[in-house]
Amino acid sequence: MIKIRFTMMFFKKIVFFSIVLLIFSCSDDDDCCVQPDPDPLEVRGVDASFLPEVRTSGAAILNAAGQAEDMLTTLQKAGVNTIRIRLWNNPASPTSGFAQVKALAAEVKSKGMKVWLCMHYSDTWADPGHQTKPAAWTGIGFEALQDSVYQFTKKAAAEILPDYIQIGNEINGGLLWPEGGLSNISQMKTLLAEGIRAVRDHSLTTQIMIHYAGHQEAMWFFNQIGAMDYDIIALSYYPFWHGKNFFQLENNMTQLGNTFNKKVLIAETAYPFTLDWNDQTNNVIGLANQIHPDYPASAEGQKNFLLKLRGAVESSSRGIGFCYWGAEWVAFKGNTATDGSSWENMALWDFNLRALPAMDAFKE
Repeated sequence: MIKIRFTMMFFKKIVFFSIVLLIFSCSDDDDCCVQPDPDPLEVRGVDASFLPEVRTSGAAILNAAGQAEDMLTTLQKAGVNTIRIRLWNNPASPTSGFAQVKALAAEVKSKGMKVWLCMHYSDTWADPGHQTKPAAWTGIGFEALQDSVYQFTKKAAAEILPDYIQIGNEINGGLLWPEGGLSNISQMKTLLAEGIRAVRDHSLTTQIMIHYAGHQEAMWFFNQIGAMDYDIIALSYYPFWHGKNFFQLENNMTQLGNTFNKKVLIAETAYPFTLDWNDQTNNVIGLANQIHPDYPASAEGQKNFLLKLRGAVESSSRGIGFCYWGAEWVAFKGNTATDGSSWENMALWDFNLRALPAMDAFKE
């Protein structure tokens, strides 16, 4: 019995000293101490708001190998970890309405990806040139408008529980015009604060974004916003509208983050894989002088542009990610002059509806 006990004690000491020797024998240069670098990007995102419509159309979507595959699955396999979904108040069709958005968000979560809600506070598109109030909110007083913002945002935050939420979309000129226009900064901030309060009250883990289109004048804009309770500065970056200098973009992201002590990401970007078209609706981008001279409108040019953008975000000390806009907006509605896609040459699927090499830019 004594011999067995002695043997066990001796064995334990051997194990203990072996572990200590292993720990202290590792230097910084030894392979045994090398850990894989964590992914510097919190968000590798795609806006997939058109996905329900593409599915309903019956379009035969293919992965890079030419096999039939749902777009959301292809994006997930490519490394996309966040899906951005726009939410309209009361649209004329189910597109971007609450029920559709809630269902898509649940599917995104079931695939292990994060949900990013883009609140437009409108029945249709909201952007720097359009911030039209929902029809149901027209003619109401300012206090009622504040409550409408709170209640609508509360519903989205409480029922969908997104990982990220934008309080407005590309609000360079404010939101909910005319009351919330930038020219009336006090009321604009009041409306933003109501949206923010609704999220903080009903979804504690959701990170809040304020979204500005561009980056050159973003410092001025966020100075006007001042100290508000949000987490992330969101910027749009399209070289055809926001300049072609990646160094300036990276520098501005860093300065914004440092000045306001916020994380920064690119909420929207896109690039053409061709200047041709695949339906009769005029495309937004179709001329060579609209694109970056270093990146031709080709499958490889699109991929290299996106990799360059990713590199700029990673190099920024405050950059946490990027999101590709219109990735799924292929030509799926036919050949009408007004009802097609104005973006099909900048989607992440080609004119044969096959996934493009730019998907590689989302790898972990």
